[in-house]
Amino acid sequence: MKIYTKTGDKGTTSLVGGTRVSKTELRIEAYGTVDELNSYIGLVRDQTVNEKRKNILKEIQDRLFTIGSILASEPEQTKKRLPDLLESDIELLENEMDKMDNDLEPMRYFILPGGHQSVSFGHVARTVCRRAERIVLRLSEESEVNDLVIRYLNRLSDYIFVLCRMMAKELEIEEVAWKPRVSS
Repeated sequence: MKIYTKTGDKGTTSLVGGTRVSKTELRIEAYGTVDELNSYIGLVRDQTVNEKRKNILKEIQDRLFTIGSILASEPEQTKKRLPDLLESDIELLENEMDKMDNDLEPMRYFILPGGHQSVSFGHVARTVCRRAERIVLRLSEESEVNDLVIRYLNRLSDYIFVLCRMMAKELEIEEVAWKPRVSS
């Protein structure tokens, strides 16, 4: 099977179910952004500091493929045989955040992203996740979207933020507080 089909040369693609749509449609933007996020999660997973978190990050990547397939399907197709997204997937993120939070100092200020390349990669993933969430929310205003998709993306961005804090701690990188400049 060849990777190229030439069927998209005129700016259209097929949804799961066969309907051809413009590549500029919001649904395509939604699952394309989830795909971009998945690539950034892979980059975060590949960081040495995350060696012990490879399995959870791989699980997140798997769930992002599930979300992509849900978003790439015509709404009536989502009732058919698609990979499952479950409440327990959200609970896993919450439980992992709780474990990391137990080892972190309470937040007292906004934190500037960065300090180490691994942490910076995580913050890029977090902001792409927030963008994916906003696009999916816009899509939900015009088409049916599984509520678990929206909730998972929301919780995932929180998880990535906590992960960035944990990476900074493990790498012994000082979190830099944002100190707003205020004119008197």
